[in-house]
Amino acid sequence: MNIAILGANSHIAKDLVASFANSTGYHCQLFLREVAALDSDIRRIAERKSYPVLDYSSFSVDSCFDAIINFVGVGDPARAKMMGAQIFEVTEQYDQLALSYLKQHPSCKYIFLSSGAAYGSSFEEPVGEGTKALFPINNLQSQDWYSIAKFYAECRHRAMPDLNVVDVRVFGYFSHRQSIDARFFLSDILRAIKSNQVLGVSPENMVRDYLAPADFFQLVKKILSAPPANDVVDCYTLEPIDKFSLLSSIKHEFGLQFEVVGDSAKLNATGAKSNYYSLNRNAEKFGYMPVESSLSGVLSEIELYLGNDAVREVRL
Repeated sequence: MNIAILGANSHIAKDLVASFANSTGYHCQLFLREVAALDSDIRRIAERKSYPVLDYSSFSVDSCFDAIINFVGVGDPARAKMMGAQIFEVTEQYDQLALSYLKQHPSCKYIFLSSGAAYGSSFEEPVGEGTKALFPINNLQSQDWYSIAKFYAECRHRAMPDLNVVDVRVFGYFSHRQSIDARFFLSDILRAIKSNQVLGVSPENMVRDYLAPADFFQLVKKILSAPPANDVVDCYTLEPIDKFSLLSSIKHEFGLQFEVVGDSAKLNATGAKSNYYSLNRNAEKFGYMPVESSLSGVLSEIELYLGNDAVREVRL
């Protein structure tokens, strides 16, 4: 299967490329804005597997792709805040690139990386199959732009029912390739462990569902091998986890030091989300069955990041 990866330098894309490289039957072409900026580890994988690394000017409707997977977007809350309304333009530009190809090649499958944020701004309770998207239309703020951009892209896809498009809403995701410079909660944890510093956390609890690379790869493979569909799925693990249970487990396993501080530790560039996970199991129709829980996935990936020697030292 020949697969075009748009946004190949994103965190999740890099993990997926590595997963494809360790499997048979897949050939990837990696597209990104600056070829020279490709992560060195992924570049080595691409060279070993003869995956072309190209800029977007090389993407052509005359190419032969069985599938397109679009990761282009904002992978960091701090960057989302900085981009502001540009999120609309970036999301639409590369989505239209893929859709234009599908119109010329209707048998091609398209997986669009959406977000749980497409449900809107209210996550006082987890979302489900009957949940409606909610936006404060008379009081829109910059933190809503990311959510609305994803929601609009999904609307565009549903309005083209003859095209093979599956939107994959990611709520939480973590792997050992996560940049510790990003402003995600788990990036903050990695920085604290690596520097042996005390992590300051806000007093509010929250619940997250952190997908691990193996389960994401499983879901993608299921969609690629399924009959053509125009649909949307929510990502989920065996079980979500709350913030303080996760912190306690990481403290026990890896020696994390943390303390509860004021609200200054929070960065809500896309809005506060107390229960940011989904009970929607639409992915089951594709045959998806998660193997990892949020906790098991996060602990395994932190261990990979730190290396076995460092983990053994903490446990001793």
